[in-house]
Amino acid sequence: MPSIDYPQYRKYPNEKGYFKVISDKEWEEIQVIGSKYLLHRFIVSILPDRNFIYDMTFDYESSWVKISEEEYEAVKDKTSA
Repeated sequence: MPSIDYPQYRKYPNEKGYFKVISDKEWEEIQVIGSKYLLHRFIVSILPDRNFIYDMTFDYESSWVKISEEEYEAVKDKTSA
């Protein structure tokens, strides 16, 4: 597996989901539902989750857009967490 520096930041092109990939075993997701911003934290425990992190990290161009930490944190400030 190639070397990567964490955290990595991604969003869906439709801006309905924002992601902070903290490590190869953990990520945060902010779901945008209407005017609500919901923060979820995930710890990898099953293979599909491991594949999801791998895809967000190394094969993201087809499903995600790379964003800055500042953009992620600005969206995170809108959550109730």
